[in-house]
Amino acid sequence: MTKQDLRDLFVQTSVQPDSRSTVAMPDPSPGTGRHLPPCIIVVFGASGDLAMRKLFPALYHLHGGGHLPDHFAIVGCSRTEFDDPGFRDQVRKSLPSPDNGDQERRDAFLRSICYQQLQYDNPDDYMALSRRLESVSSLFGTQGNTLFYLAVPPQLYPEISTRLGESGLAQEKDRTHEWSRVVLEKPFGHDLESAKTLNDVLHRHFDEHQIFRIDHYLAKETVQNVLMFRFANTIFEPLWNRNYIEYVGITAAETLGVEKRAGYYEQAGVLRDMFQNHMMQLLSLVAMEPPARFQDEPVRDDKTKVFRSLRPFELQGKFSDLVLGQYAAGRIDDKDVPGYRDEENVAPDSLTPTYALLRSYIDNWRWQGVPFYICSGKRLAKKLSRIIIQFKDVPHAMFRHILGEQISSNRLILGIQPDEVINLTFQAKIPGMNNILRTVTMNFDYNQEGKTVIKDAYEKVLMDCLLGDQMLFWRQDAVRLCWAYLTPILELCESCGDRAKHLNFYPAGGWGPEEVATLYPDYLKDHA
Repeated sequence: MTKQDLRDLFVQTSVQPDSRSTVAMPDPSPGTGRHLPPCIIVVFGASGDLAMRKLFPALYHLHGGGHLPDHFAIVGCSRTEFDDPGFRDQVRKSLPSPDNGDQERRDAFLRSICYQQLQYDNPDDYMALSRRLESVSSLFGTQGNTLFYLAVPPQLYPEISTRLGESGLAQEKDRTHEWSRVVLEKPFGHDLESAKTLNDVLHRHFDEHQIFRIDHYLAKETVQNVLMFRFANTIFEPLWNRNYIEYVGITAAETLGVEKRAGYYEQAGVLRDMFQNHMMQLLSLVAMEPPARFQDEPVRDDKTKVFRSLRPFELQGKFSDLVLGQYAAGRIDDKDVPGYRDEENVAPDSLTPTYALLRSYIDNWRWQGVPFYICSGKRLAKKLSRIIIQFKDVPHAMFRHILGEQISSNRLILGIQPDEVINLTFQAKIPGMNNILRTVTMNFDYNQEGKTVIKDAYEKVLMDCLLGDQMLFWRQDAVRLCWAYLTPILELCESCGDRAKHLNFYPAGGWGPEEVATLYPDYLKDHA
């Protein structure tokens, strides 16, 4: 694209005031008033699946809703050869069809996109990118603010971050003027040592406040609602401790198999894929202390305290707090599905776990002795993510002579997906002459109003990246602490000479290995 082309592009976009909003971030909460700064969003891996399937549609929705700033541009970078019009055509195919009257807004979004071919290990290409960004910034009025989104395989993170630093693209004037930020997707390393190495490489050129380690799971509205529910309601927080809670169950179940990710999954398994990030974050939201302020650093400080308090895993060759499984052939949605070992690119004798149940303890004043049952797996009976707070039985059986010994205890369910709900069960008398209790449920459906402001988690995390708000992102110390907790478990699983006997097979379409009932007695009841 020539300078004249860029000038023409700038004129075309600037004369359409209805295609950009002067209010950066409409919000359903009154008085929010946050404004996004002008910026360039540079997408590495721009021709890949993640960018086309998630990032560009998310940016398009943000633009269409008036959530992006007045002055912004998007620069796609990858190895593939494109000119600007050719790349815009590719992006156009990834976007949803415009509704009536939205074609003009769609065209305006596409005109904000340009492309820079780049080899990730070529220093000269990064100097060319630097010159291109200077030109785009000048013409689009983005004031030197740049967000680098690394939508590439994790093994490229060190190379790209190093080249960005060596070319001067990591430098920033300050945190609010001419800033530079880099965004990484999970996984952040393969174990504790690789995570430390990755952090060392990143910090050679980027300060911690410039690094955004995405866990898009945290951007789901119902996940964010956990903190609001806990700390904005007096009736629950006094009960949120070892005195009243019997156990906590955290589940993330999938009906899908490994699909096309066997190359990655054979190296990762369920513990690396889900536990080091999503499951640990859900644990921290449930268990953390109230932060002094609802701001990124105070919140992340208290989440990190949870990770510091995790009881070290039993390492004497025992699996007393862990159940591992791998799905065998079965039926999902009335269709036969293959076992994991029969999936494409999976070793026929693979010992990679596709299911794990981990019993964790948090050794602090609030949670001492309370088990946290954390489980995740593939090819399970239902797509389900939720948190169960199981309260203790009533302390005195005063109704024994009327009702018998057993009275069902209270239970709180925080549904994340697909049912975005909050359910509280309690006991009430059935109307009539007899003294008979029944379990009743108070239910809140998060989507009962039939509308949400931000529908996709990527839209939320992208906006927070542009705002510089790191509340939903991993901090270096939290990454290190979680790997320090999980790496001994991984080493035990992978170095155990008879580890095959610790891998329990379960049929696809069920709720995992039978052995889980021994570790988690209420497992089947909690997943019915």
